[in-house]
Amino acid sequence: MSTLLNEKLLQLAVADYEFRQSIYRKELEEVIRWSKNKGMSDMGFGRDKTTYCYFAIASSIPLPYDSEVRMIITKSAVVITVADDFYDTEASFDELATLTKAIARWDAEGLSGHSKTIFNALNDLVSEFVAKVRHQHGIDVTCVLQQIWYETFNSWFVEAEAKWSMGGFVPSMEEYLGNGAVSIALHTIVLPASYLLNPSLADYKIRAGEYQTVTKLAMLIPRLLNDIQSYQKEEQEGKLNYVLLYMRENPGTDIQDSTAYVREIIYKNWGEFLQHVLMDGLAEELPKSCKFLHLSCVKVFQMFFHSSNRYDSNTDMLQDIQKAIYIPLNIRSN
Repeated sequence: MSTLLNEKLLQLAVADYEFRQSIYRKELEEVIRWSKNKGMSDMGFGRDKTTYCYFAIASSIPLPYDSEVRMIITKSAVVITVADDFYDTEASFDELATLTKAIARWDAEGLSGHSKTIFNALNDLVSEFVAKVRHQHGIDVTCVLQQIWYETFNSWFVEAEAKWSMGGFVPSMEEYLGNGAVSIALHTIVLPASYLLNPSLADYKIRAGEYQTVTKLAMLIPRLLNDIQSYQKEEQEGKLNYVLLYMRENPGTDIQDSTAYVREIIYKNWGEFLQHVLMDGLAEELPKSCKFLHLSCVKVFQMFFHSSNRYDSNTDMLQDIQKAIYIPLNIRSN
């Protein structure tokens, strides 16, 4: 190709990249504004990861996915992060019990302070979801969304419950993983958002706790990725972790043995997960668009927990975020 044509193509590529940056900046600004308006970024405890959440999701769920999908997933991730921190570090056991019961009946009566802020933000988010799905598909998904969110909040409560954290009760690896796959909350993000895709979940009956294999695997893999990178922090805080439970149930093993064992589980389930995402004709079948959204959301967790716990770092991803969203390309043609 001629030098002139090469130069024109380069200009178009740069313009396209900067156009995408402008979309991402606009979406991020809107999510940050939403987080502040709902009180999520001013809780005074835990992690404000609004920008991290959006960056990871926009990286894994890029254009041409609908902006609504990225925005709604980011908002869900923000609520999950704040609520998870509330259950982990901030609230008393009684506060957690009260909030969990409020989520179960979907009623804010009796809530105050941080609990009420979290409930109100969640209620507004679910209402936004429901309105969008009703507009697109003419169906009401209120009950299923409330049930999925309650399942997630209840899993956090189980982890904080006295018999686990204060009473000396230690669950088996199977018990821990059954609850931990829920508490990592990937399904809480991906299933509601799948109603906004085309084709969507509108023609499928989703029930909390009764998920297809692709969803179960998408819940399992992030939990194990998280546990490999967070066992040191959680051991110091007296929390449970699959890596630590393996050593407890297998005396004589060390941390290298345990992490190797968990990585092998991830590897095995990753292969099965990809089969369910990429292959057609399996007994259980979601729309292709929904399966690929599962894959994209699992990639978010890989980004955060592949080689370290980048999600809990306040600096680890800042340069990547600046390059991807804010800094213009500086390309000089020859």
